[in-house]
Amino acid sequence: MKRFSGLVIAACLTLLTSTAFGADTVKIGVAGAHTGDLASYGLPTVNAAKLVAKDINAKGGIDGKQIELLIQDEECKPEKATNAATKLVSDGAVVVLGHICSGATKAALPIYTEAKIVTMSPSATNPELTQSGQYPTFFRTIASDDAQAMLGVNFAIDKLGAKKIAVLHDKGDYGKGYAEYAQKFIQEGGKAEVVLFEGVTPGAVDYSAVVQKVRQAGADTVMFGGYHPEASKIVSQLKKKRVNVKFISDDGVKDDTFIKVAGADAEGVYASGPQDVSGLEMNKAAKAAHMAEFGSEPGAFFDAAYAAMQALVNAIDKADSTDADKIMEKLRTETVDTTVGTIKFDARGDAEGVGFSMYQVQGGAYVELK
Repeated sequence: MKRFSGLVIAACLTLLTSTAFGADTVKIGVAGAHTGDLASYGLPTVNAAKLVAKDINAKGGIDGKQIELLIQDEECKPEKATNAATKLVSDGAVVVLGHICSGATKAALPIYTEAKIVTMSPSATNPELTQSGQYPTFFRTIASDDAQAMLGVNFAIDKLGAKKIAVLHDKGDYGKGYAEYAQKFIQEGGKAEVVLFEGVTPGAVDYSAVVQKVRQAGADTVMFGGYHPEASKIVSQLKKKRVNVKFISDDGVKDDTFIKVAGADAEGVYASGPQDVSGLEMNKAAKAAHMAEFGSEPGAFFDAAYAAMQALVNAIDKADSTDADKIMEKLRTETVDTTVGTIKFDARGDAEGVGFSMYQVQGGAYVELK
C-alpha cells in the first residue's frame, strides 16, 4: 500500500483545505465496470449518479456548491480498481459511489481507507467488506452474501426439496464467498448434503468437465456463486448434456443480460436479488427520470445506486462538511428517504432495512417469488 502514499498524502492535504466546502464543487467519484463483460452492472450506477447530481444541482447544489462527478471505469478488475481509486483520491473526490464488484471493491478499499474517503457500494456483497472492521469508511445499500446464501439454501431445501446440492463458484471474492456460505449453511442444516464443491475458471468457453462432475455426483440442484457470463454457459451446457438439475444463483446472475445470453436455457433459473421496491413512489419517479434522460429502463443495481447517491448527498448536506467523520456520523444517525425505502446505516456500514428476494426466470423475465 505504500506505493500510493504520495498520492494519498497529497489528496489528504487537498481535503483538509476543503472539508467545509472550500472547493468550487463537491467532487463525487463514481467507480465500477463501465466497459467489458460486466458493464451492465456498472453503467446503471453511473446513470443514477448523473440523475441525482442533475436534480440536486438544479435545486442549487449542496450548500450552494454544484456536484461534479469524477467517473472511473475499472471493468470489475481488481488491478484496475486500485488505479481508479488512486486517480479518484488524487483528483480530490470527497466521497465515492462504488465500486460494483466485491473483488474490485476489496482491492480499492485500502486506498480509500488510508485517504479517509467515504465509499458506498450498491452491489458489493462480500460479507467481510463490512464485517471485518478493516474498512471503516465503507458503506453499502445492499445486504451481504451470508444473508443471500442463507436465503438461497433455505429456498433450495424448503421450497424445492433439494437433497443433493452441487455448489459451484467462479473462484472470485464474490462468487467463492457466496459458495462457501452456501456450503456452510447446507452442512449446518443437516437436511441436504453438498455432493460437489468446485471452482470454475472465469472466461472459459467450455464447462463440460464440471457439468460431467455434477452428473456423476448425482446432484439434484446446483447453487452457483458468480456472474452471468459463466452462469449462462454452465446453464446452457447443463441443458445440452441433459443434466436435469434445478439451478439457483445470486444477484450476479439476477440480471437481464443473463437471460439475453442464455436465451431459452435461462427459463426456470432461480436467482436472489435485492427486494422489489418498484412500488415506492420515489422509485417510480427515479425510473421515469431515467427513461426521460436515457430513453431506456434502468439496469441492475440502479435502485441501490440511486439510494446510495441520495444517502451520500444527504449526509454531506446535513454535515455541512466534506469531513469523513462528520459524513459517517450523519450516515449512521440520520434516516433518509431513498429509492429502496427509508434507510440509515449500522455501525459496520450496512444499510438497515434492505434485503434479498428470490426470483425465477418465467417467460423470459425475472419474476419475484412471494
